[in-house]
Amino acid sequence: MSDELSRFCPDASELLQIAVRGQHIERWTSPRASYPEGRGGYLLWRSDLAAFHARRVGEIMAGTGYGRDEISRAKMMLRKQGIKRDPEVQTLEDVACFTFLRWYFLPFAAGKTPEAMNRIVTRTARKMSAAARKRALSEFDLPASLSPAFRID
Repeated sequence: MSDELSRFCPDASELLQIAVRGQHIERWTSPRASYPEGRGGYLLWRSDLAAFHARRVGEIMAGTGYGRDEISRAKMMLRKQGIKRDPEVQTLEDVACFTFLRWYFLPFAAGKTPEAMNRIVTRTARKMSAAARKRALSEFDLPASLSPAFRID
């Protein structure tokens, strides 16, 4: 995600860089399989992870001398508070989506039905800013059936 951030936003603030690096910190401690199957279980897992990542990054930042305001800001970004309204929170989400598309999309798509992939890609695109969706169309060789999800109308 750090590499993706440097491509996407080379002038990112230090706190955004920290949030990007903390997006998946110690994720292995909470495997997806430990939550119920289905969308509800998935959403609960994601919500719990966001809270965990925010808490863990806050602990690390406090231990290295960051102040309360800086820690609160990084934690807010990690909990995705202000998505679609806060440019740094939105950039964090855009970077997460680009990371998924670049590194995980093809293996993830294996074995999924076209309908399921269309749903997943549409939900991914909805989380992205208009600028990121436009950029995704030029950077990724998406199947024609999935490209409409990224179009800006």
